[in-house]
Amino acid sequence: MPLALFRRPPDPPAIEVIFDTTTYQVRLNRKRQARRYTLRVHAATREVVLTIPLRGSLTDAKAFAQRNGAWIATRLRRLPAAAPFVNGELVPLRGTPHRIAHRPQARGTVWVEMTAGEALLCVAGETPHIGRRVRDFLKREARRDLEHASRRYAALLEARIARITVRDTSSRWGSCSADGALSFSWRLILAPPHVLDYLAAHEAAHLVEMSHAPRFWRIVRRICPEMDRAKAWLDAHGAELHRYGSD
Repeated sequence: MPLALFRRPPDPPAIEVIFDTTTYQVRLNRKRQARRYTLRVHAATREVVLTIPLRGSLTDAKAFAQRNGAWIATRLRRLPAAAPFVNGELVPLRGTPHRIAHRPQARGTVWVEMTAGEALLCVAGETPHIGRRVRDFLKREARRDLEHASRRYAALLEARIARITVRDTSSRWGSCSADGALSFSWRLILAPPHVLDYLAAHEAAHLVEMSHAPRFWRIVRRICPEMDRAKAWLDAHGAELHRYGSD
């Protein structure tokens, strides 16, 4: 009999879990290394992922997810509410709340104003373009601040940066490759300046010490005295930065 008859049909990309009249989408991820069924909620994307062992049963996986419907609901409720880039929403810029103010008749793209003591992030153009224009503005500001801070720290360490990229990463705030390329999350522009500054120092320090050995932390502390304060802020508030710009 052909072996193809014994092959397991492909898993669906996701399943539905119903708890307390609410339906939750759960993405499936079958992994060779997995030894048991596990559920995880990604704070940055609000995505629920069910990991299945290679030989695990889809029926058992569905039952496992359904039994844990209350856990899924609780974890999602505890996440900070999404703050889309829309007119009237508050968005932190360098740690200071700015209210998005749509200016449909104005010329230009995005700019900052102070009106009656309130910081505004003014956006020109049509309503459907507000989100993209705000995100593009924040990315440009992040790149400018991160370029300046990273090159300043690299100069202090007499190290060379190959290139700097700014992305929307969910698992880490920054990284440094073996060839000297630095990468950062644009969302650091939402944090207070000393937090962005610390991440720039952290990745610049990797240009001379790739590991997180004690020598590395001595280098970071020497060039960035605000290290402990910035790390504490990220531990307390870092996850909240991912809620901005999501629907």
